Amino acid sequence: MLAGALDRGTRLFWRATGHRVDLTGEHRWLAAPMHAGPTVGDGWLAAAAAEAGGEVRADVPGAGLLADLGALDGPGFSAATVHPEVRGFYEHTADWRMEVWAQWSPLAQPAGDLLARLFGRRVQQLALPVRPLDVAHGMDSRVVLITGQDGRQVSAGWLRTLRPDGGYVYSGCYSTRLLPGATRPSVHVAFPLDQGNVQVFLEPRTGPDRTLELVSPPGRFGTDGAYVVVRDGGATYAARVPIHEHFRLYVDGEGVLRTDHRLDLWSMTALRLHYKLTRGDSGTGRPGGGH
Repeated sequence: MLAGALDRGTRLFWRATGHRVDLTGEHRWLAAPMHAGPTVGDGWLAAAAAEAGGEVRADVPGAGLLADLGALDGPGFSAATVHPEVRGFYEHTADWRMEVWAQWSPLAQPAGDLLARLFGRRVQQLALPVRPLDVAHGMDSRVVLITGQDGRQVSAGWLRTLRPDGGYVYSGCYSTRLLPGATRPSVHVAFPLDQGNVQVFLEPRTGPDRTLELVSPPGRFGTDGAYVVVRDGGATYAARVPIHEHFRLYVDGEGVLRTDHRLDLWSMTALRLHYKLTRGDSGTGRPGGGH
């Protein structure tokens, strides 16, 4: 009962601080999977596939978060300039294994711990690791595809779990999307929640040495950044939130693919994550053959 009241209160907060949106019209760019129930995990996949008129494909070797990184091409970005290993990770994510390290700012760690205890671990979504030992035994992942009526990939679900207990850390829906007035698509990531979601729109950039940078900067409503969307009382509300992310994917001097991920709250760096990415033995997306 307490958990239900907490979730209800959270939706009311975002309803009060956001504004009403029309996901079938003007604000269709915010239409993304939601969940119906207090525990998320991978429970949103079937409904997302039904909405797309297709199916969930968990049996695709070498499945990628994006079918083609070139879908992001446009003014200021060309996938052809990105290192082949970086491009290979996005287009064949299930072929890669992952090691991760996490470090919170001392000022932000108490809040991160509280959010993990109250929401993340309970709802099995966005359960960010709080202490370095939380991910000491590694993180597994699966990539499943959501197809449309024509059988083509519409989006991909990236499901990341902790090895010791199988608890979900992230359960995200990955695709590309063109924002209002934009001249090239962004990477779109939606994290379904009960009667809502958290969404991040990331601007692609090419950095030195053929690196790929994905950035969700500060800005106005309708531009790259982070949003919370909730459904309440028969209507939908959205708010832009002051969370800004920066990903840098690069190949180091020894030929190892790595990712530096920084999460800022306003102008303060709250969390840093580092990923070491190595190719697995097969494209199953499971321990020993994926992440």
